[in-house]
Amino acid sequence: MSQEIAVVGSPEFTTGFRLAGVRKFENVPQDEKDEELDDAVESVLEDDDVGIAVMHDDDLDALSRQVREEVETSVEPTFVTIGGGAAGGSGLRDQIKRAIGIDLMAEED
Repeated sequence: MSQEIAVVGSPEFTTGFRLAGVRKFENVPQDEKDEELDDAVESVLEDDDVGIAVMHDDDLDALSRQVREEVETSVEPTFVTIGGGAAGGSGLRDQIKRAIGIDLMAEED
C-alpha cells in the first residue's frame, strides 16, 4: 500500500503543496497556531495513510513539548521540516537517516 504526503501549517504554507497535488493537509491559521497546531499534528500522526509529513521549521517551536518529541522521534510518518534555514544540510541528513535507517551521505573509506 502506498502512503501519502501530508502538510501541516498555515494556509499560505500548505497552498503550494496542494497545488502540487498533495491531498492531505491541515491548515492552521497563524493567529490560531498556539491553540490548534498540536491537534493538527496529532491528527497527522494518527493517520495510517500518511508516510511523510511536511511542516515549516518555525512551527516546531509552537508545539508542546510532548507533541514535539513525538514529531522528532516519529518514523512513520516521518516529519520533514523545511524553511527557516536553521536545520541546514545536516538537519535534512538526520531526517533522512532516521526515516530509512542508513546514512546515504556518509563518505566511504
